[in-house]
Amino acid sequence: MTILPPKPPVDEKLAGIASLDQRSREIFRSLVDTYLETGEPVGSRTISKIFPSSLSPASIRNVMMDLEDSGLIYSPHTSAGRVPTEMGLRFFVDALLEVGSISQEERARIDAQVKASNRQRRVEDVLGDATMLLSGLSHCAGVVLSPKLNARLKHIEFVNLAPGRALVILVTEDGNVENRIIDVPPGLPASVFIRASNYLSAQAQGKTIAEVQRLIATELASLRTELDDLSARLVEGGVAVWSGANDPDSKSLIVKGQAKLLENATASADLERIGRLFQDIENKRELVDLLGLAERADGVRIFIGSESKLFSMSGSSLVAAPFRNDEGMIVGVLGIIGPTRLNYARIIPMVDYTAKVVGRLIS
Repeated sequence: MTILPPKPPVDEKLAGIASLDQRSREIFRSLVDTYLETGEPVGSRTISKIFPSSLSPASIRNVMMDLEDSGLIYSPHTSAGRVPTEMGLRFFVDALLEVGSISQEERARIDAQVKASNRQRRVEDVLGDATMLLSGLSHCAGVVLSPKLNARLKHIEFVNLAPGRALVILVTEDGNVENRIIDVPPGLPASVFIRASNYLSAQAQGKTIAEVQRLIATELASLRTELDDLSARLVEGGVAVWSGANDPDSKSLIVKGQAKLLENATASADLERIGRLFQDIENKRELVDLLGLAERADGVRIFIGSESKLFSMSGSSLVAAPFRNDEGMIVGVLGIIGPTRLNYARIIPMVDYTAKVVGRLIS
């Protein structure tokens, strides 16, 4: 499993972080592990009780002062306890985190749930159930981004709107309808639209839009033999309009389990942060853009806090992994959104495994 962090901004303190000695790293690791488990600031006495060597609290305090100077930890208030900064969490995830594997129980639960939803034969059901499953296992919000038209197609039709403009209508087997407007040569006769519609409907029956796109791309010669030039160009343009990977409207975004984020919220500051996160999630265009970065990665991608503009105010994290079809093509991305205080060692392999299961089944 490959973990790909986003490229953080250059920081002068990073040089100091790289030069940390082994003792400083172990103390920092103990502090972060304890904080991720308890959510409370961690003091030198707490670390001295769990640290394997016999270091005094005074010695640990000196190391913690150096860690604070490096920008890895800070004091949230006047107490002696410290918590990791966002930069500290990034350093922990990249350099110190020991990622394990999910338990057999969780693995079996993921397999059973995704396979059960797959019997319904609708990709949207599989993805929705997988998103809810991730939310339940992680106690965070589950998210998935995929092309809107993974469903099998029933009918494609071209409608002449105005000189130089046409509407492409796609109808899926489960009754969903999607539309796109395309540019066409002005003055096309009605017969061109009819021929293009009949040809594509025959070719698309029972296929996904991705399969139709590949079919048209590999059979251009026979396409131009079977149709006149104008009809062939209309077919190519009508199919190509659905391939806009950077068009948020061509993507289906599913978010499940936002209420899970409230389960462990106690302080008013937690509720305020979660309120900001709900607002972030509502801004779907920015969330689609962020998931798009993870979609283009080869492994698990992690965004922590202000590393992304979307979560700069709410202090949240996104852990996401792409899923692939049986041809190895990335067809979507799924993951979880939660506070920066996540159990990364558990959630990273959970997201990675779920993405692999979903990819196999939707193929």
